[in-house]
Amino acid sequence: MPPSDLEKSGDLEEGHTSTNLVSQELLKHSHDADAALKALEGQSIVLTPAENKRLLRKIDLHLMPIMCIVYGLNYLDKTTLSYASIMGLKLPPSSDKLHSGISINGSQYSWLSSMFYFGYLFWEYPTNRLLQRLPLGKYSAFNIIMWGTVLACFAAVDNYGGAIAIRLFLGIFEAAVTPGFALFTSQWYTRREQGTRTGIWFSFNGFAQIFGGVLAYGIAVGCRRTGTLLEPWKIVFLATGLLTAGVGAVFLWAVPDSQINCRWLTKEERILAIERIRINGQGVGNKHFKGYQMREALLDPMCWAFFFYALIASIPNGGISNFFSQLIVGFGYTPEQSLLYGTPGGAVEIVALILCAWYGDRIGRRILVSMAGLALALLGMILIVALPLSNNSGRLAGYYFTQASPTPFVALLSLISSNVAGYTKKTTVAAMYLIGYCTGNIIGPQTFRPEHAPRYVPAEITIIVCWAVALGILAFVHVYYARQNASKAAVRGGAGYVRLENQEWLDLTDRENPEFVYTL
Repeated sequence: MPPSDLEKSGDLEEGHTSTNLVSQELLKHSHDADAALKALEGQSIVLTPAENKRLLRKIDLHLMPIMCIVYGLNYLDKTTLSYASIMGLKLPPSSDKLHSGISINGSQYSWLSSMFYFGYLFWEYPTNRLLQRLPLGKYSAFNIIMWGTVLACFAAVDNYGGAIAIRLFLGIFEAAVTPGFALFTSQWYTRREQGTRTGIWFSFNGFAQIFGGVLAYGIAVGCRRTGTLLEPWKIVFLATGLLTAGVGAVFLWAVPDSQINCRWLTKEERILAIERIRINGQGVGNKHFKGYQMREALLDPMCWAFFFYALIASIPNGGISNFFSQLIVGFGYTPEQSLLYGTPGGAVEIVALILCAWYGDRIGRRILVSMAGLALALLGMILIVALPLSNNSGRLAGYYFTQASPTPFVALLSLISSNVAGYTKKTTVAAMYLIGYCTGNIIGPQTFRPEHAPRYVPAEITIIVCWAVALGILAFVHVYYARQNASKAAVRGGAGYVRLENQEWLDLTDRENPEFVYTL
C-alpha cells in the first residue's frame, strides 16, 4: 500500500489537516483491517466493569506466570556465561574435573560475551517479521525450546570455536522473546495495564539473577566438597538449558496465538477479551506487511529516539551483565563469594522495575518515573569509581544501585506496546529498538579490557557518560509525545471532524489515527 497523502503532508502532527481528508484517508484502510474486526463482525457486545475485572484476572492467571518464568530464563541463559567464567570455563583443559575449562584469555572472553548479540543482531529484524507472519504463540514457543537446547549443548564444548558457535545460535533463538512479549502485552492488555505488566515480566531478570547466583554457588560448593563427573561450569549450562527447554514445552501448550484461538477462554470470553482492548486502537494482529508503515516508522523521530536510547543504555548493560562476577571479585571478594553477593542486585532490580512500572501507570508518567531508576544507577556507578579500594562494602552497594538501570528500558519497551500502532510499524520499531540493544551489548563487553582489571575504571567512566546521555534522550521522548498529543487534540476539535465506526480495528498507525493518544 503506498503512503497516503495524509502521511506525505505530515500535517496531522501540526493539527492543520482537513477533517474530511482524515476520514477519507482512514477509509482506504478498511479493506485490510485487523483480525479483530472479522471476529467482532455481527456481534452485540456489552462489557461491564465487573466482567472486565473478572476477565483481566483470568488473563493474568494464565499468561503472566509463564511469561515471567520465560523472561527470567531469558536473562539467566544470557548471563550463565558470567557464572561459568569464575567456575573453571577459562581454565586450560585438565584431567582434574574441578579445574578444567576451554582455555580462553580475557580478550576471547569479551568476544564470547559479544557473540551472543551478533546472533541477536543478525536475526532481530527477520524474527520480527516472522512474529508478524507466523502464529505468535507457537513461534515463540519454538524459539524458547531451541535456545534451551542450544544452551545445554554448551556442556559439550571443548574449545573456543565451539563456544563461539553456541553463543551465536543462542542469540539467534533468543532474539524473538522480547519483541514477542511486547506484542503479547499489547495484544492482551489495555494501555493503562501494559506498563505494569511489562515491568512485572521484565522484573524476573532480577529473580533470575538471584536464582542463578544461588544455583551457581550451590553447584560450585557441592562440586568442591564431593567431586563430580562433570566440570562445575558444564553442570550450570546443562541445568539452565534443560530447564528452559522444558518450560518452552509448557509455553507451547499454555500460550495461544491470540484471543481468537485461546483454549482457556470460552467463545463468549474470546469476544470480550478482544472488546476490552478496543481502547488501545491497535487490534490483535495483522499478518500483511505494509511498506508504507515501515517507511513511516523509519521517518518517525520516536523510532530513532528509541533506537539511540537502546544503543547508548545497552553499552553499560553489556559490560555489567557479563562482567559483574569479575567486578565483585575486584572489590576484594572470592569467586565463590561473588556468586552469592551478586544476588541482592537482583532484588534491587525487582523492586525498581515493579515500583516504577506501577507508579508510572498510576500517575500516567512512565517516562519521568523511570528516569529515577536510571539516576539511582548513575549514583551507584559514581560510588564504584569514587570510593577508595579499601571500601569494599560501599563499592558493592554501588553495584547494587546500578541494577535499577533497566527501568527506562522497560518503560520504552512498554511504550512500543502502547504508543506504536499499525502492526507492521510496531514490529519495525521493536526491531529497531532491539537492534540498538544488540549493538550496545556488543560494544559493552569490549570496554572491559583485560589490562584494566580488576578495577576497570575506563569502562566505569564510559558507563557514567552513557547513562547521562540516556537521561537526556528520555527527556526528549517525554516532551515530544506531549506535543503530539496537543496536536492530535486540535485535529479532533476541528469543525466537521467525524470519527469512523470501528476505527480501532483498521490497522492504522498512531500518526494516521487522530483518535490515538500517546501514553507519557
